[in-house]
Amino acid sequence: MTTALRLEQITPENLDAALGVKVRPDQEHLVASVVKSLAEAYVHPGVAWPRLILDGDRTVGFLMAFFDIDFAGDGTGKDIRSGLWRLNIAAGEQGRGYGRFAVGAVAAEIRRRGGTRLTVTWEPGDDGPELFYLGLGFRATGETSGDQTVGVLELEPGDAV
Repeated sequence: MTTALRLEQITPENLDAALGVKVRPDQEHLVASVVKSLAEAYVHPGVAWPRLILDGDRTVGFLMAFFDIDFAGDGTGKDIRSGLWRLNIAAGEQGRGYGRFAVGAVAAEIRRRGGTRLTVTWEPGDDGPELFYLGLGFRATGETSGDQTVGVLELEPGDAV
């Protein structure tokens, strides 16, 4: 991994690069495609934050964060959350620290916006990303969202993920 890691907003110029991000075939059941994520971002423009993950000029992944959503969906505003909605690291780029970088970048953006918690959901099971998230300090909350496990990472000012 180089030190040239960065996130880039999805634009007409890099759309094809975003659409080219594919996880390994055995992981396709664990995370929605970039195409689906961009469609969701289109219909949730004030909430979704889709970004390419670049190493230099090379696209290595895609993430989509969310900010200030009513997680309970009941309109009371008692359970407002921000976090990581999608994380797709390209099949040939996994295991190089790009996922850790992505989570850290989302944590930094949440802190910049005044937040103190990063929420994520993951597919349970031995082949899922649970160990990755737990290794970064997330804890399972005991909640589920659909059939996914809900995890949370408490963010302290200046913490690095």
